[in-house]
Amino acid sequence: MHVADAGAAIEAGLAAGRPYRIRVAHLPTAREDTGPCAAGPPPEPGRAVVAVVPGEGLAALCRQAGARTLTAAGAAGEAALLAAVRATGAGEVALLPNRGELHAVAARAADAARAQGVRCAVIPTRAAVQGLAALAVHQPDRRFDEDVVTMTSAAGATRYGEVTVAARQAWTSAGVCQAGDVLGLVEGDVALIGERTFQVARDVLARMLAPGGELVTLVLGEDAPAGLAEALQAYVRASHLAVDTVVYEGRQQDAQLLIGVE
Repeated sequence: MHVADAGAAIEAGLAAGRPYRIRVAHLPTAREDTGPCAAGPPPEPGRAVVAVVPGEGLAALCRQAGARTLTAAGAAGEAALLAAVRATGAGEVALLPNRGELHAVAARAADAARAQGVRCAVIPTRAAVQGLAALAVHQPDRRFDEDVVTMTSAAGATRYGEVTVAARQAWTSAGVCQAGDVLGLVEGDVALIGERTFQVARDVLARMLAPGGELVTLVLGEDAPAGLAEALQAYVRASHLAVDTVVYEGRQQDAQLLIGVE
């Protein structure tokens, strides 16, 4: 197929089944002008990753993995994402939106970057933990197309969840919540409503691990209760003996806990 966003096409295939022998070929178009009319200087050889992150702790973690970062608030517009891509100075850039609502904006920014001579691909990450999984397999010395496929596959193989506190009364897919209720989300949908963070987080983990898993990633927010990570690690050790757990201080403000299961 011919598409502008290879990552989205690969994600659709992963959702439908188990595709194999995936190949991505870049087809230059007349829009990809690197002449005098292109915005900014021509890109240099090399590869970069730009990741949108919800918290400073996650930003530091992504930077350690070699990514450029910007906040979700700073990535709300196409211009900001395009500027971040151009600021890398690289000729090849993988863009990790890490939020479902940013995919359209990221796709437009990637189109604009390609029009300026940058090979830019959007890795269809819908949560920060999927972005971490993609960064873990990123190899800048690999062919760009292969790197995009590998990062997309790693993100697609990572289930994601979240524990947050309701700010107001609202209808959810799990029923009506009140302000102050603890909400457990799985793949972006509210699955549980409770009163205690640990109980909701444990139940979210149980649901996410039901189909199996090898690695649990816990990213603690600024308002995460003390001892939450240790209690959840103990739960995983007791109930899923073959599953490893890693914990990061994400310091995000919009969620007490982010959960990834690979």
